[in-house]
Amino acid sequence: MGDIHEGHASLIRMAVAGSHAAAVSIFVNPTQFSGGEDFESYPRSRDEDLAVCEALGVSVAFVPTSEIMYPEPVNLFVDEDRFSNALCGPFRPGHFRGVLTVVAKLFNVVSPDSAYFGQKDAQQARLVKHMISALNYSIELHIGPTVREHDGLAISSRNRYLSPEERRRAVCLHDALNLAQELYRDGENAPGVITSRMRRQINEGGPPVTIEYIEAVDADTFDPVAAVKPQTLIALAVRVGNTRLIDNVMIE
Repeated sequence: MGDIHEGHASLIRMAVAGSHAAAVSIFVNPTQFSGGEDFESYPRSRDEDLAVCEALGVSVAFVPTSEIMYPEPVNLFVDEDRFSNALCGPFRPGHFRGVLTVVAKLFNVVSPDSAYFGQKDAQQARLVKHMISALNYSIELHIGPTVREHDGLAISSRNRYLSPEERRRAVCLHDALNLAQELYRDGENAPGVITSRMRRQINEGGPPVTIEYIEAVDADTFDPVAAVKPQTLIALAVRVGNTRLIDNVMIE
């Protein structure tokens, strides 16, 4: 969605290295925002984004307007009723319908051989993988690792919404995920114990952070796990002030 940061740049580098021609779409997609969300205020930096794309060796930048992507009233969507019901789904109704719809449209416009998404948005990546299979796209999906700030906070365009105090507090997501990995390495595999310890650590960290969810799910099925093991995805979403942040870790 533009406002290209180092997380996006890492995916662009993967695409440039792995293809004859790399195409980047830049589009703040209105159909994935619910009422009251930050569509109007979402960061937009078209000229800076295009300069980054050129510097990284991108061959094509596709920067459509809403009128180009949605020339008629939107009444046809790509909807999914399994993976989109987990994790962020209950908190952002309609979000993943909008994501899948615009990704399908972008795939149809660009006709890529490969597509590059980030692990930070693990649920989005899983949904795109499912759509590629279900709708018979001949596209190879590549997932790039989460890129983080020096203190571990996952890079996100929405980080700029944080005040200095909120920015300091936001590191609690990464710290909680580190705790989950440490507990697992020390022999704990009960998901309820691990997520409870994560909640306690977040809540003890100072100014309030509102936890939307902390869950341990199978990375492929997104079903809750009875025991944490390798390929368990531990994901969380919190609100730091008014800013919603997500992060996750794959247990290894």
